[in-house]
Amino acid sequence: MFKAMREEIKGVKERDPAARSWVEIVICYPGFHAIVLHRAAHWAWRRNLKLFGRFVSQVGRFFTGIEIHPGAVIGKGFFIDHGMGVVIGETAEIGDRVTLYHDVTLGGVAPSIDSDSQREQKRHPTLEDDVIVGSGAQILGPVIVGRCARVGANAVVTKDVPEAVTVVGIPGRAIPRGSGSRSAEFSPYGTPIGDVPDPIARALEGLMEQVTTLKARVEELEADAAKGAESIEASEYPEADSSHPDMPKN
Repeated sequence: MFKAMREEIKGVKERDPAARSWVEIVICYPGFHAIVLHRAAHWAWRRNLKLFGRFVSQVGRFFTGIEIHPGAVIGKGFFIDHGMGVVIGETAEIGDRVTLYHDVTLGGVAPSIDSDSQREQKRHPTLEDDVIVGSGAQILGPVIVGRCARVGANAVVTKDVPEAVTVVGIPGRAIPRGSGSRSAEFSPYGTPIGDVPDPIARALEGLMEQVTTLKARVEELEADAAKGAESIEASEYPEADSSHPDMPKN
């Protein structure tokens, strides 16, 4: 238990530049409080003390605003930054050194529909080691997020995510990332700024390209129309020919 707490404190210090001391982390970090209480709740849950585990989980939710089901399996070095609004479901599995930001949901797809058939089934995501999930992201269903992957802020993920890629958008789409140590590098809010192009800028660039193409096509059609008009005018009104028998002579 205390070894796990040391791992959590170490994880916070490594990944939050605002953390100045272990005392500050222990006293002031709701993410740390939530994971410590979850360790106790999970201990009770595994020993079939289900109600007590749920009660400890509820205490943690009341004091931190973070809801972690006592059945969730969480590895060492887990860090929830800011914390408020995080929800982690019963069958979620989280590896080592995983980072979540506020308002993240690790949930099921349709828990309110035919709930009885979903009991004792894998319903929630699996996050492998060194995953970073940005604020507001939702990872839904029994999907697997591979090692060193990153889920950008507000993304909605309903399919497996390969290792070392970044997923952004709704629905989540994967952006391949470079291999090596850079894939495991911590990036604030789960979105590497240099690797992800601005979607609005890309859309505007695409529109400008289409406008340029259409403008060139319109100019080409106008030129063809002008030539056609000249040809028709020439055929209807031929130039006067002095050798024509009907032309008057001086």
